[in-house]
Amino acid sequence: MNKKLSLGIIQHSPIYLDASRSLEKLLALITSAAEKGAQIIVAGESWLSGYPAWLDYCPEAALWGHAPTKKVFAKMYQNSICIPGRETEVLGNLARKYQICIVLGANERVSQAAGNGTIYNSLIMIGPNGKLLNHHRKLMPTFTEKLLYGLGDAQGLKTVTTHAVQMGGLICWEHWMPLARQTLHNEGEHIHIALWPSVHEMHQIASRHYAFEGRCFVIAVGQLMRVSDVPDELHLPEALQQTPDQLLLKGGSCIIGPDGQFELKPQWKEEGIFIHEIDPQRVYEERMTLDTSGHYQRPDIFRLRVKKERDH
Repeated sequence: MNKKLSLGIIQHSPIYLDASRSLEKLLALITSAAEKGAQIIVAGESWLSGYPAWLDYCPEAALWGHAPTKKVFAKMYQNSICIPGRETEVLGNLARKYQICIVLGANERVSQAAGNGTIYNSLIMIGPNGKLLNHHRKLMPTFTEKLLYGLGDAQGLKTVTTHAVQMGGLICWEHWMPLARQTLHNEGEHIHIALWPSVHEMHQIASRHYAFEGRCFVIAVGQLMRVSDVPDELHLPEALQQTPDQLLLKGGSCIIGPDGQFELKPQWKEEGIFIHEIDPQRVYEERMTLDTSGHYQRPDIFRLRVKKERDH
């Protein structure tokens, strides 16, 4: 593991609630990042096809039986993807062509045989061979997300091997679940993917803490969402209606080293592809003083047992 690695962050908005056009846009962005030399390329939480930030800005959206919200949920379901499915196959072909690893968040629906009507907030990793390396479903939807998403499981709480490093990932507020963090620390991450809607101050704190605690690199990825991206069915406060170009999600994507310091500072309000090179060997330099999966763990005192089987 002596070679340096080139990491690419896609900080763009998807085409909200349009899986087909979002995938088309994503393929172009990944191609651009790969042609610039990125080996691991990451897009944000629920990127296919859009994080439901409108829950935080439309006061009526969470009301019981609210007809416009039901319509938006139905559209969100129809524009969610199956994993594995056509989208992962297309992304796999692109990963194989450029010998890259692709990581992104997606709204996932399951096949009729395993339930019909539930959406999961999921994270997928596709390897340079085009195969699906990991498929993680967010363990606990955050606050109003519970209106839209089902509870995930621990099958995806693991690392995968790509480009000679071990890589894992969590979604949003899973970074405040201590046992989820420890499970991945025990898996020996060199690189951790942290998917967020936007990486604001508290999300930066969580990401930097994770890097310091796990002695690993953290790629914290946010995205952009404008007022005009809010579904037409929903009613925004008057002040927001007057500013359609205002950003609701402002990016903040960054890369943090295993000492908890920024390697790539947060990128705010800018649409772009950010590429940064790291030296994975640094994780071992930092683990001399702290290794929460090794000499700083007390297995004679603490036991952690994780149920990794997926029920459906």
